[in-house]
Amino acid sequence: MSDIPEDLRYTPEHEYVRETDVDGEVLIGITDYAQGELGDVVYVELPAPGEAFGQMEAFGTVEAVKTVSELFCPASGAIVEVNEALEADPGLVNSDPYGDGWMIRLALETPEDFNDLLTAEQYAALVADADEI
Repeated sequence: MSDIPEDLRYTPEHEYVRETDVDGEVLIGITDYAQGELGDVVYVELPAPGEAFGQMEAFGTVEAVKTVSELFCPASGAIVEVNEALEADPGLVNSDPYGDGWMIRLALETPEDFNDLLTAEQYAALVADADEI
């Protein structure tokens, strides 16, 4: 079973969103389930700080041994920071997806978008349904 922290929000595309200590900013990455399905991550392509994205617009890609997958922005906003550690060690996405493996820090254009995301319970049900297929 995948690790699904209760304090995060999720997308059906397997991104997570964590509130930060800065009001209106969130950290975004892929879930433990997603990294497990992808396999060993070998490269992460992320946007530059300052770029803006609409809700569910592709903001980058993650390349694994098995496949390449697009990353989708869970909420509208502008990139404040990217996790530069992933350039040297993309495997952080596998080893610590909810910690050192985060991908972008986003300034939310519409903070209410956060409330539209899946709760941990809803995401767990989604993952359970996917595992049954």
